[in-house]
Order: sequence, then C-alpha cells, then structure tokens
Amino acid sequence: MASSAEQDTQHGNFRHYLPDLNTPRFQAIATNDAHGHAKELLEHQRPPWLYGLYVHWRKLFEEPFRGVTNDGTVRPGLFELRDEGVPIGAIVAAANTVISQLTPEQAAKTLLHVDSPEWRSWSNPEFLVSDKGIRLDELTPALRDSVMLLLKTTLSPEGYEKAVAAMRINHFLGELVNAPKVMNEHSYNLVIFGKVDEARPWGFSFYGHHLCLSVFLYKSQIVVSPWFTGAEPNLIDEGPYKGTRILHEEERLGLALMQSLSAEQKKQARVYEKMKDDEMPEGRWNHDDQRHLCGAYRDNRVVPYEGVLVSTLSAQQQGFVRAILQQYLLYLPEKSRELKLQDCADWYGETYFSWIGGYGDEDPFYYRIQNPVVIVEFDHHSGVFLANAEPAKFHIHTLLRTPNAGDYGFALRNQLEGAISQDYVWKG
Repeated sequence: MASSAEQDTQHGNFRHYLPDLNTPRFQAIATNDAHGHAKELLEHQRPPWLYGLYVHWRKLFEEPFRGVTNDGTVRPGLFELRDEGVPIGAIVAAANTVISQLTPEQAAKTLLHVDSPEWRSWSNPEFLVSDKGIRLDELTPALRDSVMLLLKTTLSPEGYEKAVAAMRINHFLGELVNAPKVMNEHSYNLVIFGKVDEARPWGFSFYGHHLCLSVFLYKSQIVVSPWFTGAEPNLIDEGPYKGTRILHEEERLGLALMQSLSAEQKKQARVYEKMKDDEMPEGRWNHDDQRHLCGAYRDNRVVPYEGVLVSTLSAQQQGFVRAILQQYLLYLPEKSRELKLQDCADWYGETYFSWIGGYGDEDPFYYRIQNPVVIVEFDHHSGVFLANAEPAKFHIHTLLRTPNAGDYGFALRNQLEGAISQDYVWKG
C-alpha cells in the first residue's frame, strides 16, 4: 500500500501535464462564461464526443425512473421510513432563508415540484447543459452565503468540509487552465424540489463540475443519492488553500483491500487487467465516464454483480469494506451514516467487490462495491483538462447510487401517505 508520502508525490505529478493554453479550446474557454461555454456544446457541438454523450443522456432522461438494479428487476421492501435524527427544523429554516431572498424570476427556475423529473438532470462536466435553479457565482454574497449555510446545515461537518474542498479544487483547476468564469469555487447550481416543510417530503440538488449532490428529506430522514465527487487534480499545491486534498482515503483503502486479498481472491475480484481492456464489451468504457457505470442519467442501468463476495473475506478485509463505505457515506449526518453502514453490513452476503487495472502502489485502478442497498464506484481518469493520456492518480472520479429505486428518495416516497385530505366540500 502506498504511504502518505508516496500519495503526495503521485497526486502532485499533475504539474508535468499542464496543457497548452494557446490552443483554440483553451482560448475559447478563457473568454467564455458558463452560458457561452454551454453554447460551444449545445449549439456548436464541440467537443463532438461529449455532444454525442449529451444526446444519449437526453434519450435516457425520457425513460420513466425505475432505479439501478443488478438484474433489471427492482426489489421491493429494502428501505423503510425511520428516525435518523436529522435536524430537519434547522434545515427547513436554512432553506426558507434562501427562498426569502429569491426574485420572482429566480424562484420560477429554482422552486420545482417534488416529483419533477429535473431531479435527474444533473451532470458532472463543466458544461451547464441543464440550466435550472440559481448559480452561486451569479448571486449576491448574502444569497450565496445562505445557500452554503443550507448545505452546511444539511450535511455532516465532515461531509460539508469535503464538499467545500471539492469546490475549492475546482476553482484551482479553473486557475490552472485560465477558465475562472466557467470553473470556480461557486460555479454550482441549486434547485429545490417540493414544499419546504418539517413534515412533508422535499429536497434539493446542488450540482456543478466535480460535485453533484441529490438530497431528499422527509421529517428526520435523509437520502443523499445519487452523488458524484471528483477532482482534477485532487491536490492544491499553491495558494491560500494549499494542501487541500480529497479522495485520497477512498484510494488508499481500496488499494489496501485489493492488496490484502489472496491470489485466488484477487483473480475473482479483478474483472479486467487493463484500464481500457481489449476484453471489454462495447460500452463498458466511454470517453467521459470511462469505467464508471452509474454516472449522470444512468438512473435505470442494469449493473450485474461481479467480483469477490464480501462475506467470504476475513474480518480485517471486511473492516476495509466498512471503512470504504464510511468514506462514501461521509456526506450524511452521523446517525444516518451509522444506520446506513449497518444496512450495508446486513447485506455482506450479497455484497461484491470488483476491480479493474493493476494493484501495485503506482498503478491506476477502478473498483466498485455493490449490493442491493448501495453501489459505490472509484476510478482513476485520464486527463480532461490536464494532458495525461492515460489514467493517473491525480484525477479521480467517485460516485454513489442507492439501487432498487433508492435514488432521489423514490423508494421512501412510495411509502408516504398524503398530507392533504382528498375530501373537499365547497361551502360558499
């Protein structure tokens, strides 16, 4: 397993791959704001590979939501309504503070129905392809601070710190490639779904480059799923936030687990030897998601189980699995996180750990942990803004899904009784 010092070196190597900013691509992004940059994709279809993916996304979006499954069949009865100790009163107050500052025009774009399909229209690339809600870098400081307070009140302290770090790293990338109006600490959108209330279902989406959070709330219960968190690079090496780094624990723990396996277990876990393997079927790798299966718009994907069964692992190895899942559940408040960790442990008999790539200290890799109640993915990526043609340790994408209709709180919504009586008599 790589030491912390070795990780520092691997993550700091991005300086060897800084791009040529004199190319047309970088000259265009330097002059554009988020809306002008989006036109490059949506009107001029540049880059063509991403435009093609966007067109595919919109076809997926037309399908009714079912949820990610391992075999195409949604399994009922996996999620229950329960008290998770979420401070719903404080969260509602924070959301109402945001709402009170919206102009009529902002409110029309930001306050959507709880069942709006726009829950599903988040995406990770820096292109603003779904322009809904309010964008933080276009707000007054007071309103922007109120949005951040909503995020801080909702997430765990550790989760909020991770989210802010991702936003700051995005700003750092914008500085590296001279695109500060497209990628900065506040280039994120907020949308609120449903009537904000302590006793009714509602939630919000907070999304932008390398940070997308879907948050559903009902009373004292919370779902943060799906979410995406990435970083290119994953380490800030200069400036006021020097030393900021994310996703290194997910990397370290995943490698430790893989290296701890026996030769036979490694053979079971490793699905492909190479990060872009000739044995992969068409579609198993794509230019944007690369090895990820459950990214943006993949709400109904069938992801068959593969890898080694966690229940066959030693107590120490299962400890690595729990530690990985703890990192992936970090956005949740503590009580909710512990309950969901127990949910995951209850399914170790149907939990699979799979791997792509090498497992030496220097090797880039992909891994996935999957069972009926959670899917987490980790992937080392090749460069998007940086110039590394091959996957590198300093560009990381991670995500979490709640399969079997758990994403966006759908499985819980289906259990709720109406808050308003169906009976009505006019007595005028």
